[in-house]
Amino acid sequence: MQDQRKGDRETGLDLVDSTEVSNLYTSDACFTHLREDQNFSPLPKVTRDSVRQYLQFSPDQSVIILHAKVAQKSYGNEKRFFCPPPCVYLSGHGWKLRQEQLKASGLGESSCRLFGYMGLDSSTDPRTDSFKLSFEEQTDRRMFACAKTLYISDTDKRKHFRLLLHLFHSGGQEIGTFNSRLIKVISKPSQKRQSMKNADLCISSGSKVSLFNRLRSQTVSTRYLAVEDGAFVASARQWTAFTVTLVEEMQATHSEYTVCDSYICYGCVVQLVCTDSGVALPPMVIRKVNKQHACLDVDEPVSQLHKCAFQFRDSNHMYLCLSNEKIIQFQASPCPKESNKVLLNDGSCWTIIGTEVVEYTFSENLTSHPTTISPVPVITGLELNGGGHVAMLELHGENFSPHLKVWFGNMQAETMFRSSRSLLCVVPDVSIMSGEWRWMRQPITVPLCLIRLDGLIYRSSYSFTYTPEHSTPPQGNGSAERTADSDSLIDTIHQEFTRTNFHLFMQS
Repeated sequence: MQDQRKGDRETGLDLVDSTEVSNLYTSDACFTHLREDQNFSPLPKVTRDSVRQYLQFSPDQSVIILHAKVAQKSYGNEKRFFCPPPCVYLSGHGWKLRQEQLKASGLGESSCRLFGYMGLDSSTDPRTDSFKLSFEEQTDRRMFACAKTLYISDTDKRKHFRLLLHLFHSGGQEIGTFNSRLIKVISKPSQKRQSMKNADLCISSGSKVSLFNRLRSQTVSTRYLAVEDGAFVASARQWTAFTVTLVEEMQATHSEYTVCDSYICYGCVVQLVCTDSGVALPPMVIRKVNKQHACLDVDEPVSQLHKCAFQFRDSNHMYLCLSNEKIIQFQASPCPKESNKVLLNDGSCWTIIGTEVVEYTFSENLTSHPTTISPVPVITGLELNGGGHVAMLELHGENFSPHLKVWFGNMQAETMFRSSRSLLCVVPDVSIMSGEWRWMRQPITVPLCLIRLDGLIYRSSYSFTYTPEHSTPPQGNGSAERTADSDSLIDTIHQEFTRTNFHLFMQS
């Protein structure tokens, strides 16, 4: 098995004092500018230096929700629990920092523990209609909890829903509410050949999936393909999200789908890569399973909750298989009556389902005391208008409020609130980045984050890049003339940056 680990980012802890009050802006007819609100008092003093130290040490708190893209509806008295069950991970040293703040305020050890409730967004009371989550610390210092008994009944007529996570401290203090992505409701897995009309039920290349194995449809026997300590295992309690990617196209003469369509089809070579650790399985051919037989001549798109098998490429019918908690290779035997099928065992038949990973990252390091996190603003897109000295950046997303300011690295931008889905800000001049900015010739990339008026930091996955125009300086006639033109060259560099081309990109 191949190891494609990414470099782990070390996180540190540093308590920072703040010394400068945030600037306030006057209102105008088009926009509502940020203003101080009495709900956020006493206001901290956020400075460029304190934000710089935050970016350097990252005392963050992250909430990571893993869940399936589809859910089967339960009918009558039956309860089809969501599979794989929604999971929650809490990571980052900021959680420990928050507990220390609560203890300093006089709360006991038992009152500082974390717990939560997870339920459907139609739930009226999270404490009665939801699954209670009890977090446990893992070897990687992350806190983990799983909602094992969630389901949606046939009385709920919606085609889509969300999960809601409510986090609390044992002392009763609310931390915040966090949403999942939309989940599609289905009655049962489709056995028909999928068309592009049902693209939302197909598995696309580059998407995230989960694999589980269930013997004789018994819920208690369910095991999930997972990665623990860098090794692949069959876990009965935790599951891992994998990125499934097309490696190459198999020669299928009757297929109407190609790799260009970006949908995974049976007979294609795929690779599964752990989204968390980067550990990968070798390339494998995905096969459709029908009555414990792998079909070798099927090339239709892979659909949600289909049963499938994974044949190691260039092997003599060796398949990915589980044996108790171990992941092994199984030698399939040819079917005597049908040459286009091979016989599998129970452990090599997997169910595939698309998954989502939602991450919320914030920091209370600059707040004066623990506070409620929600509603959590989420940036979904950026749009640049203008350039030079009057460049404006519009942020699209959800849960925006007039209490948020946009920061480019440790540079605060003048921010205007347009709606809960739109913020507008003035792009700070690149000269603020450094006292030696005139000598910079390379692109400068800074992270984008939102800081609430009470000092709460919401980190995003977006960055902003200042890219200078590379124009050829004028040629001089001699060394004396080049020396005389040095100031002019510096001014030219200045103009290159102020007349800059801006590039936006999302960090993976």
